[in-house]
Amino acid sequence: MSHPAPHIEKPKGTVAAIKKALGKDLLDVEEVFGELALLVKRDALVGVMTRLRDECDYQQLVEIAGVDWPDREQRFEVVYMLLSLTKNHRIRVHIDTNDGEAVPSVTSIWPVAGWLEREVFDMYGVLFSGNEDLRRILTDYGFSGHPQRKDFPLTGYAELRYSEEEKRVKYEPVQLAQDFRSFDFLSPWEGADYVLPGDEKVIKSGEPPRGTPPKVDEPKTTEKPSQTGAGAAANVEAKKRTVKKPKVTGDKA
Repeated sequence: MSHPAPHIEKPKGTVAAIKKALGKDLLDVEEVFGELALLVKRDALVGVMTRLRDECDYQQLVEIAGVDWPDREQRFEVVYMLLSLTKNHRIRVHIDTNDGEAVPSVTSIWPVAGWLEREVFDMYGVLFSGNEDLRRILTDYGFSGHPQRKDFPLTGYAELRYSEEEKRVKYEPVQLAQDFRSFDFLSPWEGADYVLPGDEKVIKSGEPPRGTPPKVDEPKTTEKPSQTGAGAAANVEAKKRTVKKPKVTGDKA
């Protein structure tokens, strides 16, 4: 199976060097499509990142991302993307955590991590111990909840509008006035299992409700060509009904 990303050769001995540097702090190594992913212990994160930078030459922290797995015992996953400028190679470092369990901050290694950790905190609610400025960075002041969590409603909890009466911006609870907000996603061709508005009149009259297939004792089928209306008789009748157009002739010189 091919991969859409450009092919990048992994330096020889990379996995062996990483295993030697991390030791027992490395829980698992997975390589798919040439991409190397490391699962490490959460409490040993700072030491792991320091060794990857100093001993394995992954000097740059490119990104920090969050993943929400509601069905897992450890619900959240924090993913760090590291780049080696000298090897032209990237790796991912994964750690598992849960709601209320803080992840050690790596701002002491890469100061830029402060902004990236704030994004993960804002979107997922993951806490980072050691980050001295762990504030929301993408949502507004007073925002309720964390938008990238799987259980966060698509409509949110509050809506923003400008009040002409008070001449200011106001936050108000979301009001779902439309009935279609609770759409059941059932195919209209299959019909609903419940009584639709107006069907109660048909049921009282004894007629079958809408969507009920008609009862047929003997289905009508076409067994012979003559039953289709085709044949010699039909051809003769068609010729009678065909209007012949007069031939167009040119003037003779």
